[in-house]
Amino acid sequence: MKGIVCRHRDTLLQDLGGGSGRRVLSWNDQLMAVEVSFEAGSAGAPHSHPHTQCSYVLSGRFRYSVEEECAELGPGDSIVVPGGLEHGTVCLEKGVLLDIFTPVREDFLPKGR
Repeated sequence: MKGIVCRHRDTLLQDLGGGSGRRVLSWNDQLMAVEVSFEAGSAGAPHSHPHTQCSYVLSGRFRYSVEEECAELGPGDSIVVPGGLEHGTVCLEKGVLLDIFTPVREDFLPKGR
């Protein structure tokens, strides 16, 4: 197979504290897929990074902020955040996001990959 296969059962759930967790799914040098789970009331604190990020809501409800603007997102909704903009989310209803980054988030990769 010329593609990169990721089996969810082989990924590790990293506890981020505060009711959220992250699984790095698959990646190459240009692209990365990450599953992030949230308990209701937990948050992804406002932050910025140079990577372009697309967040797709698999389940739950989220209030997503980018700079000064906010949007409420539910299952099937998505948002693209250009690199360098401050953004964050608050989980309104327990759920899971699929975050896609380009280029790859080296800081998310397992040590000694």
